[in-house]
Amino acid sequence: METQKPAAPLWQRSAVELAAAIRTGDVSSVEVVQSCLDRIEETNPRLNALVDLRPDEALADAHRADAAVAAGERLGPLHGVPVSTKINTDQRGHVTSNGVVALAGPPAKEDAACVAAVRDSGAVLLGRSNSPAFSYRWFSTNDLHGRTLNPWDPDRTPGGSSGGASSSLAAGMTPLAQGNDIGGSIRYPAACCGVVGVRPTVGRVSGWMPPVHIETPEGPARLDFPLTAQACAVEGPLARTVADARLALDVMTTPDLRDPFGIPVAPGRPAGGTKPRIGLVRDIGTVRNHPAVDAALDAAATRLSAAGYEVEEFEAASLLAEAARLWALLIYEDFRGMVPLVEQVGDEGIRTSLQYSFAAAADVWGERPSLEAYIQGWARRGSLIGELQELLGAGRVLLTPVAAELPFEQDADLKGPERASEMLAAMWPMAAVPILGFPAVSVPAVHTEGLPVGVQLIAGRFAEELALDAAQVIEDGAPRLAPSF
Repeated sequence: METQKPAAPLWQRSAVELAAAIRTGDVSSVEVVQSCLDRIEETNPRLNALVDLRPDEALADAHRADAAVAAGERLGPLHGVPVSTKINTDQRGHVTSNGVVALAGPPAKEDAACVAAVRDSGAVLLGRSNSPAFSYRWFSTNDLHGRTLNPWDPDRTPGGSSGGASSSLAAGMTPLAQGNDIGGSIRYPAACCGVVGVRPTVGRVSGWMPPVHIETPEGPARLDFPLTAQACAVEGPLARTVADARLALDVMTTPDLRDPFGIPVAPGRPAGGTKPRIGLVRDIGTVRNHPAVDAALDAAATRLSAAGYEVEEFEAASLLAEAARLWALLIYEDFRGMVPLVEQVGDEGIRTSLQYSFAAAADVWGERPSLEAYIQGWARRGSLIGELQELLGAGRVLLTPVAAELPFEQDADLKGPERASEMLAAMWPMAAVPILGFPAVSVPAVHTEGLPVGVQLIAGRFAEELALDAAQVIEDGAPRLAPSF
């Protein structure tokens, strides 16, 4: 007689599995939340991925979720499932510190729109994920909460700015996490830690939050979101599986006209049943890929071909190169206005990183780009959006690296302007996408040198489903590995 394998611990199960089991009463939300809390207690002291943990609050929410199941109430798609939120996003009753001591003031009075959507889906909000100060770096360390480690290799970044989210997912602390992305802050941490990250089309998931008020040495100040944050930044999910990421994206899709780029209705699936062609873009001619990055692209292309996708080397390098170059202009020039505040209240890491990052951008655009160059940059951005959408449409998805390097060594951005320039060049796939507002998915493809290596799939505007379909094929053929603890 065959011996049945013991069921996986609840913290190991996917969000899709947990939601179904809670809905049917096979398990309780309290059991799931307690399993995640036990896993947090086991792993978080080493990784420092989740901060501002309130077990009693989460368990009370789980008890209410179970009572709703017992009463036969209508249940949301994530009913009773634990989800973490990021310290730069408002969650009612919690401080939105953004990793800055001076911002650790009164708790938020209401949820950001994306957090409200997750809460309304029935999820149990469990823990706040760490980020760098001002959510600026591709690392996740700050003076308020300390350093987050990569569970695969503590000497490598877990990514940033959603590094706490990616590290906690890889370790099994929660099945889902909320993050945000203006320069790879969802997609890069996902790749560094071997999980899935979805950057939606700008406007699909509401980025609305009220302005930030802060006490500075010079008195009260209000921080309004700069234009690039409004036009290029997105909220989105990180998950351990593509199916979970798809579910979380559906939940987070929030038609909201308070968002200056918000859309009034949720987009549907692109019409047509044929598989899109896959355009493989290995590089843009400015930096050489690590061999493992090329191996990840080859593995992803092979799996897609075997699943019936037509894969072809595609000439989009010049367009993506120009978009990445514009990112170094528009993002940094928008951020320049925050430099005095960063100098006043930022930690040493953000101040040093910012100094070297501006030096790297100066290699591309000069020491102080002119107002004319800035205005022309925004104009050119609009033209590039149209050109890329024409290339992609509903019939093509691009396959690119996540970065030209393996996950950066911790604090690589503090080593000097030359290393900062190398990093900026290596991160062209992360920079090109947000400056144009397109959707992209980061999915693990291979493991090498003890590290996960991911690839990126870029779809046409509001065609996230096409990228997720292709990501599912890549995931299905990838090794199912988890860091050891």
